[in-house]
Amino acid sequence: MSTPAPDNGTHGSPAASRAEPRSRKDLPAWRKLEEHADRMGETTLRVLFDSDPERASAFAVEDLGMYADFAKNRINAETLALLAELAEQCGLKEKIDAMFSGEKINVSEDRAVLHTALRASRQTTIELDGHDVVPEVHEVLEKMAGFATAVRSGQWKGHTGQRIRNVINIGIGGSDLGPRMAYQALHPFTDRDLRLEFVSNIDGAEFAETTHGLDPAETLFIVSSKSWRTLETLTNAATAREWTLAAFDGDASAVARHFVAVSTNTEGVTEFGIDSANMFGFWDWVGGRYSVDSAVGLSLMVGIGPENFTEMLGGFHDVDEHFRTTPLERNIPALMGLISVWYNNFMGAQSQAVLPYSNYLSHLPAYLQQLEMESNGKHVTLDGAQVDYQTGQIIWGQPGTNGQHAFYQLLHQGTKLIPCDFIAVVEPFSHLEHQHDLLNASVFAQTEGLAFGRSEQELRDAGSPEEQIPHRVCKGNQPTTTLLLDRLDPRSLGTLIALYEHKVFTEGVVWDVDSFDQWGVELGKLLADTIAGELTAEHVASMDHDGSTTELIRRYRTGRGRG
Repeated sequence: MSTPAPDNGTHGSPAASRAEPRSRKDLPAWRKLEEHADRMGETTLRVLFDSDPERASAFAVEDLGMYADFAKNRINAETLALLAELAEQCGLKEKIDAMFSGEKINVSEDRAVLHTALRASRQTTIELDGHDVVPEVHEVLEKMAGFATAVRSGQWKGHTGQRIRNVINIGIGGSDLGPRMAYQALHPFTDRDLRLEFVSNIDGAEFAETTHGLDPAETLFIVSSKSWRTLETLTNAATAREWTLAAFDGDASAVARHFVAVSTNTEGVTEFGIDSANMFGFWDWVGGRYSVDSAVGLSLMVGIGPENFTEMLGGFHDVDEHFRTTPLERNIPALMGLISVWYNNFMGAQSQAVLPYSNYLSHLPAYLQQLEMESNGKHVTLDGAQVDYQTGQIIWGQPGTNGQHAFYQLLHQGTKLIPCDFIAVVEPFSHLEHQHDLLNASVFAQTEGLAFGRSEQELRDAGSPEEQIPHRVCKGNQPTTTLLLDRLDPRSLGTLIALYEHKVFTEGVVWDVDSFDQWGVELGKLLADTIAGELTAEHVASMDHDGSTTELIRRYRTGRGRG
């Protein structure tokens, strides 16, 4: 996939063109893209393909065990050249180097962003404040591997000496979505004699249903909370503790054999009753939504084994090196991010669908929702100025072919522009190869149908009743990107996750936002702490809320018999 060299116009040297403007909209490349979008608005995918017989190969990249097809996007060579110019004026290359070198690019929290260190080789040196973090990463990985092996082999036993057969991960957000998604994705690589479950919701129904029928003597809980203060996680952990001790006549010594922790709060963990030797740490330079390859992935490592976990880390690292070193015209995650910016900021798209055609990837859209929307759902720039452009795509989706019978009607005949990522796998796991062929036939058919639609004349030529033709026309011109993976295994899953991590980073650089804080999440936690006391107190004299919230609290208290 090739693009012309970025054009810096008449605005001086590259350094001068990157001088920080008041707004990204003041950048020369941004203005050119706005003008270009006006011209491209009249150009259809059918015209783009008809005018370029080599388009399919020119707008595709084959690397990292996949074929990335960008040809069915509403872009041409000029679009990519202008996006490359925008990336250059936003300092994308410099920001990539800053992240990998450990600079504190999470400006609002004054933290480095070093999830890439979680998959760095032992020989790599990554310094933070003069300290090499890589040896610590591998020390934790070795500890995780030893524990996972002990559980999988039966060496680790419960309080009564019974083997562990059920492992329950208690966490929320990144401490749940990542391991849950990856475990589902890699189910063919799991030990089927070991049951792995996940509890995240503070709704007690999830805990009750997950533990229903399980033997506490054979159940191990992995509690994941960096601060050991997360309300949902500690509430579920306390419930799990009560459930466990009820089976052992309240013997608190049982906690040490049925609970381990992923946290940095040694005091809180030991007060809970977990042996600090069974606490697996991580660092403040790892954001929760970027942490599945850290100790947060301990439950996943237990499920798939240390060797497969290491292979997954290899896939992450492959993409890190690709993103760091590959020229923009062949840099898959950078292209994904820039094309996303194109639709979000210049073509008026409000959301993006992620459509994996693999049942194993059924949790991927939910995982990517957090990755994208928590990272780039920001309203101020790095220096605190209000943005005057759209940030943060809305991510949604469902596995194919189920989605085809749910919301594809809107994709084909609705009035909204919704770019779609289709993810398909060449090599099947199931022995039902005919069904795998049908599954992927649907992928290719859907991307073709979305791109080119079906015209009035085509329907007429096919013999459609004239009165039905207006209702059956599909205008097409709906953009898609297809990622065709050679196979779905631990390495390719790491590759896929890292692609989207760096895609989100690319967007954040262009939008000039801090992709690694999440202060909006903290507001809800703060308010919930106050309201929780008001819901449960025997008497509440007064409440400092708006009228609507106050009335809701009063009605809930009445319904619970609390006056």
